[in-house]
Amino acid sequence: MSRETASNLWRNRLMTIAAILTVAVSLSLVGAALLLRQGVAHATTKWQHGVNVLVFLDSNITSTQQNSLQQELTALPYVRTCLYRSQQYDFNEARHLLPPDEAQALTVSTMPASLRCVLQDPRQAQAVFDQFHGRPGVQAVSYPSQAVRNMEQVTKILQWVFFVLAVILLLSASVLILNTIRLAIFARRREVSVMKVVGATNWFIRVPFMCEGLVQGVMGAVVAALVVFGLHWLLDDLASSNPNSVLFQMRMPVAEVVVTNLLVVLVGLVVGTVGSAFAIRRFLDA
Repeated sequence: MSRETASNLWRNRLMTIAAILTVAVSLSLVGAALLLRQGVAHATTKWQHGVNVLVFLDSNITSTQQNSLQQELTALPYVRTCLYRSQQYDFNEARHLLPPDEAQALTVSTMPASLRCVLQDPRQAQAVFDQFHGRPGVQAVSYPSQAVRNMEQVTKILQWVFFVLAVILLLSASVLILNTIRLAIFARRREVSVMKVVGATNWFIRVPFMCEGLVQGVMGAVVAALVVFGLHWLLDDLASSNPNSVLFQMRMPVAEVVVTNLLVVLVGLVVGTVGSAFAIRRFLDA
């Protein structure tokens, strides 16, 4: 069977190449869309881990109150870490963050000490604010509320856009691949007619074409997987040269790219095999 499949593919090599290229181009787009969706998910996770809630302390707070507040914050299930920052620490940090003319007006005594909390989920920042705002010893509670809401909306939209795009591309790829296989089988319709005349069963006729479709689908998917891996390598290289870029936040482990590529190969295998089975059915029913 394998020798016959290889012989048929070589004899009809132009249609074989057309089918492989169609699969490769179509699944490359699907793989790229999935890769971008994963990248957005990674960027979102990294951004979430960087959201801080700052609990600014009164200058007259007692050590007992400070320790009590810190223990309460640390005990919250959605708080990852909670660290105390002295007035001197916040003063030094403010001097680096603010413009020189504003930084000159600051003194250590005007800077409040703070408790800096890193959350498991930035959506819980409002809960921390509600619980600790106005408490004795607390001067203010600060977190980037509008930025959290905006980022949540943007990431949800982007993830859905890339998911829908991947589904649309997958459906388009399936139609393109099916039509290409149908054209390849149409070019060999006389061969199918001869096989029917000599008494070959439908499955005897169908299996060789399904094997050819499987090979074409897998070969095209492998090419697509190489393209997706090359795209990942290129974006990863660009991200490494600019740690402050969005691409750097979208970096992902190679293992996830491998899983995406395995999915692409599996789709190519299924579409190639099932597409061939559907395409040949028309000529068997004729």
